[in-house]
Amino acid sequence: MLLRGVLLLVQALQLAGALDLPSGSCAFEEGTCGFDSVLEFLPWILNEEGHYIYVDTSFAKQGEKAVLLSSDLHAEEWSCLRLVYQITTSSGSLTDPSQLNLYVRFEDESFDRLLWSAKEPSDSWLIASLDLQNGSKKFNILIEGVLGQGNTASIALFEIKLTTGYCIECDFEENHLCGFVNRWNPNVNWFVGGGTIRNTHSNLPQDHTFKSELGHYMYVDSVYVKHFQEVAQLISPMTTAPMSGCLSFYYQLQQGNDNVFSLYTRDVAGMYEEIWKVDNPGIAAWNLAEVEFSAPYPMEVIFEVAFNSPKGGYVALDDISFSPVHCQNQTELRFSAMEASCNFEQDLCNFYQDKDGPGWTRVKVKPNMYRAGDHTTGFGYYLLANTKFTSQPGYIGRLYGPSLPGNLQYCLRFHYAIYGFLKMSDTLAVYIFEENHVVQEKIWSVLESPRGVWMQAEITFKKPMPTKVVFMSLCKSFWDCGLVALDDITIQLGSCRSPERLPPPPGECTFDQDECAFTQEKRNPSSWHRRRGETPTSYTGPKGDHTTGAITCTSRPPTWCMDRKHNSCPGLFEASPENTA
Repeated sequence: MLLRGVLLLVQALQLAGALDLPSGSCAFEEGTCGFDSVLEFLPWILNEEGHYIYVDTSFAKQGEKAVLLSSDLHAEEWSCLRLVYQITTSSGSLTDPSQLNLYVRFEDESFDRLLWSAKEPSDSWLIASLDLQNGSKKFNILIEGVLGQGNTASIALFEIKLTTGYCIECDFEENHLCGFVNRWNPNVNWFVGGGTIRNTHSNLPQDHTFKSELGHYMYVDSVYVKHFQEVAQLISPMTTAPMSGCLSFYYQLQQGNDNVFSLYTRDVAGMYEEIWKVDNPGIAAWNLAEVEFSAPYPMEVIFEVAFNSPKGGYVALDDISFSPVHCQNQTELRFSAMEASCNFEQDLCNFYQDKDGPGWTRVKVKPNMYRAGDHTTGFGYYLLANTKFTSQPGYIGRLYGPSLPGNLQYCLRFHYAIYGFLKMSDTLAVYIFEENHVVQEKIWSVLESPRGVWMQAEITFKKPMPTKVVFMSLCKSFWDCGLVALDDITIQLGSCRSPERLPPPPGECTFDQDECAFTQEKRNPSSWHRRRGETPTSYTGPKGDHTTGAITCTSRPPTWCMDRKHNSCPGLFEASPENTA
């Protein structure tokens, strides 16, 4: 359980700064600072004693919502929006809890973009930190509270604060500590040091921010260590927008040989990666550390100290900052999702083949009831391996992707279709190659697949070195070769199955989970129906869905079209190469 008590207990700094809050911020002391309740919904109520606004089921019903709308805002520089909130619920009503959503509405768009959502009930104030990328457009912030089940359900907002800078930056001078939290350990934890409250374990001469004994910093001390390798972790807010550059901070160590001070990143799937560790304890004063930091997908930064004994000394931390430029002019291979993906409509993009001859042919077919067109549009181009233009005994077709930077997590998605083949083994496989074309490992292969239907595959992978994705199709003998089609390859950063993925933007829906925000006025036999697999009647509709190609069964081809040996079904497997299309 995370230690939250040190984050949100003291209100003195809130009171002092309430009169001089930046635009888009509010402490709800005497009013709502330009935030207004939208009249079509429930009103947000300002607590009579100040300090917060709320909505609850004492005057509303389950499912009703209250919406708070900001005035017009600008974010010409990267900004951090922090929201201090609390969601409470009745005991025994966790099945349908209240929910708090935060949207942004840009001036030239007719819909609202969901940035963040929470429905975790708590008996204390929580803090959410959201990065807002800089831009020239005006925008509004909308905060939506949806009441859940129970007669004591409520949602409260204590503070909204919009400041210039990144959410992972912190000087630890404010009482909310910028959303950083301590992972509770019975023996060793991070604490706030400095300030007017002094104790023997935090008496550093001065902090780094103000160079004063009244300034604040974070520290962890070994005095209560009881076991070998006791660990204390200070965890940053989760990043919510892609960023890459230089992460810097100041630290002090005492008894450096008896403690290990490290910096990790952790993604939403819980995967850790060490990006920095103290090599030299340095001098007794504040030491500067600079670390190359890349967060193309949501991740946390974790400052970790491991002590070997009760005499391991202390570690202090202050002034965490971030710059979108590389540390000390360092350069690295950059990733571009656009350059790493291809739908083959124009050419092979940045993909290429072995020099000893083309194994994959870019083709275009005319779809009919026996064959599908390309996956992108149904009438465009895709790649085909083992065609009569390329196949030969012992043939191997390799398609190489562009170089990908190391130490990043990738999601590879592509669509494929299999025709013929008595055996599926090695029909299509995906390998990871090093830069010099040395094989690293096979990360995917076809085990069994319906024939003649576009299917989607998705693979999450991460390697420490720069790599290339290679699609490989094997034709062992002429009599055992079918066709392998490939289309719409995309490579994006992050996990393919992110547990914290937000709903799609308005107007987008794959219908894999539900109907999203689409509704029907009434349901009858002529209504739209969500379905998996082919349509009930023969030779009508698709064999599977467009997103993944998933089907429940496949209809058998006509009896005259069962010659797998020569793949000679008229018009079914033939395709025109790009130079004859």
